[in-house]
Amino acid sequence: MASVVGLVIALLGGGYVYLTSTLSASGIDVFSTDGEEYQLPTAEEINGPINMLVIGSDTRAGQGSTAYGNSTANLADVIILIHVTSDRSNAVAISFPRDLMVPQPECRNPDGGDPYPAKDLVQINATMNSGGPACTLQTIQALTGIKIPYLAMIDFKGVIAMSEVVGGVTVCVSEDINDDKTQLYLEAGEHTLEGQSALAFLRTRYGVGDGSDLSRISNQQVFLSALVRKLKSENVLTNPFQMFRIGTAALENMQLSNSLTNIGVMLGLAREVNDVDLDMITFIKLPVYSMKGAYSGRVGLIEDQGQFLFDKIAADEPLILAKANFGQGAVVAEGEAATGDANASAESAPVSESDQVETLPEWVQGTKASVKSCSK
Repeated sequence: MASVVGLVIALLGGGYVYLTSTLSASGIDVFSTDGEEYQLPTAEEINGPINMLVIGSDTRAGQGSTAYGNSTANLADVIILIHVTSDRSNAVAISFPRDLMVPQPECRNPDGGDPYPAKDLVQINATMNSGGPACTLQTIQALTGIKIPYLAMIDFKGVIAMSEVVGGVTVCVSEDINDDKTQLYLEAGEHTLEGQSALAFLRTRYGVGDGSDLSRISNQQVFLSALVRKLKSENVLTNPFQMFRIGTAALENMQLSNSLTNIGVMLGLAREVNDVDLDMITFIKLPVYSMKGAYSGRVGLIEDQGQFLFDKIAADEPLILAKANFGQGAVVAEGEAATGDANASAESAPVSESDQVETLPEWVQGTKASVKSCSK
């Protein structure tokens, strides 16, 4: 028994050293809008508000499949800003449409050459071509006025690997999905998606809703909310062995900012996020409008509504939905309540009227992790 325990400790210890050294050698330099480079956080910063940008890259380079098409672009296919309040009462994930037109600030050249010049208006997913993912982060910071010290970018192979390491995600489909572009074919009902099927579900656009990126975001929220429920119910984020497996998969398939290139930091952030109740984990869409003329087919930010959300995040205030409100692309599962209770749990005493949680206006579209939903 002592020999077995010693062997396990040695293997884990060696793996820890490998992960830490490799992470440190491959981090992305990211900066605040005033040019300050974000470093590994202190314990105080980990315990404070958490802001992280998650990017899904649609690069085909090195992905090993012809099913993704032959595009040579390197774009930010998925852009999600995650905020966790310092008191851990709320976590919100705001999805930015890939078709959003925004100003791009000057971005550093990661290869050391001249910086990429600022642009008055550019499609946000193309900011990856001007300084890589750090430029996308810089653009989001300039747009929102929010400091975002953490960045994680995942490609197609990474999505496949991460879905496999968690044992798949069970999603609900309310209507058949037949999408030749992503080669996703699902009958109405429940499906456990893993590997290529999980990737295709997250990528499908023409198979759900009205074929827009906004519908695709709703569909992605079906998957992400189901993933969060699974991670929470199985205590994955507090299990060091499970987190070690996830960390290994992340190392092999993701690019992380230097501020995340430490296993202790990754575990610490995961534990902090795990403290948030399902009813208080919110997935929302950035409020946008359809543009016309030369930018037909693109969307612009509804500035007053967007600023409302950005100000609440900057002030570390919770963003909580009264009920699920998807718009196109998804619906609440049949027989499922769209609300949930943001003010009390089954195990807690009722709260007073003065302690009622303020919920977001009805124009905010999205869902909560506690609400089971189906793609549509």
